[in-house]
Amino acid sequence: MFVEDFEVRRTVEEDWERVRDLRLEMLADTPLAYLETLEQAGRRPESHWRGWARDGSSEGSITVVAVTASGRWVGTMMSKVPRGASGAFLYGVYVAPDARGRAAGVTDALLERVESWASERGDTLTLEVHERNLRARAAYTSRGFVETGATTPYPLAAGGLEVVMVKRLST
Repeated sequence: MFVEDFEVRRTVEEDWERVRDLRLEMLADTPLAYLETLEQAGRRPESHWRGWARDGSSEGSITVVAVTASGRWVGTMMSKVPRGASGAFLYGVYVAPDARGRAAGVTDALLERVESWASERGDTLTLEVHERNLRARAAYTSRGFVETGATTPYPLAAGGLEVVMVKRLST
């Protein structure tokens, strides 16, 4: 059970190694939740990870992480407003297994920070979640996201689908 205090903050370029390590942890833990494989991510150069970490504090996107008092990264979320969209899109959601659940508070703290950022850029927050990722779908539903009925193809396995969910934000 998770009991350690944590803070939520945006990433900066100097975090690139931690960003990379957490991404690899995410892909190993829940491979169907992300649109790349562990192997693909492992081949990315340092410049990719530096850019990802740097973008976390840019005007056009946000990446937040939950960092424990001991320095362990236990969760992350990122958001951007896609070109032509009227609201933000939620990507790269991950909470370490021992930090999951309402009692731990990690998911809610990360989502609150992303929603605050996203509400300044539109009135919705949209995401796609794999149709078989029932745990994530339930977590999103319990936090106010609704399934739109729309789906997109899951690019890593023929026939798989991503379910589109949206949450209305207060502006």
